[in-house]
Amino acid sequence: MYRRLIRLGWIPAALCLSACDVQVTDTTPAEYQANNDIGMYKVSATATPGAMVTPGSLVMFAIGEDNKRVELRQYSDGTWQGLYSTRCHSSFPLQMLAVWRLQGLSTRQALVPAQPRQIKLTEPPLTQRESFDTSAKPIEGKAPKGAKSKGEWEGDVGYRFVTVPMTQIQAAHIEPSSSSAEDVAAARAISVKTPLPLQAACGEVAKLALVSTEPHAHGTLDIETDNPGVPRWQTYVEFSPK
Repeated sequence: MYRRLIRLGWIPAALCLSACDVQVTDTTPAEYQANNDIGMYKVSATATPGAMVTPGSLVMFAIGEDNKRVELRQYSDGTWQGLYSTRCHSSFPLQMLAVWRLQGLSTRQALVPAQPRQIKLTEPPLTQRESFDTSAKPIEGKAPKGAKSKGEWEGDVGYRFVTVPMTQIQAAHIEPSSSSAEDVAAARAISVKTPLPLQAACGEVAKLALVSTEPHAHGTLDIETDNPGVPRWQTYVEFSPK
């Protein structure tokens, strides 16, 4: 009987604890594609106050890197939303902080989850295709002493990285777009002129210069970087008159 009374005594205590709390759920997506131009990402949560929470007293914050605090606004659908600002990072830590008052009692707060989530930021797709007009007269190229120089057409392929402060393009070369004899010959005319490695600061466009010794040429520009989000990328390039 005594043990039964103890167990029954737990029920109102548990109900009181639930009534005094706010149940918080972080609804922020696990990842976003990085947008360095805006540099802001929506963070969101839901919150369910207990019966003893003073109406209108609840405030919500998103807590990020170095305890950066972003106040959230409650919307008509009941969600709490805000914008977290960050640039040149591949992720950011996130916790939700709820602060409220109890009726006739002190202020309380809850931090969810206990350890920060890491919201992943992925690199946007890099340049997938680039074409260059060879209608104009070619530029006189350099030739070994005693050899006749051959005209060259020039073009730049730009790459913009946004999830690390600095990316190094470590290697770049032209590959045939297929194993056919025609594509192999078309790729042979193109070469990379930019000295490597090439440093690319976050948000800046790094340009790789290409030249073609033929007015009709195409191939795949294959680059390798030290950026974990995009260690390798391929761009189809084409030189042709327009």
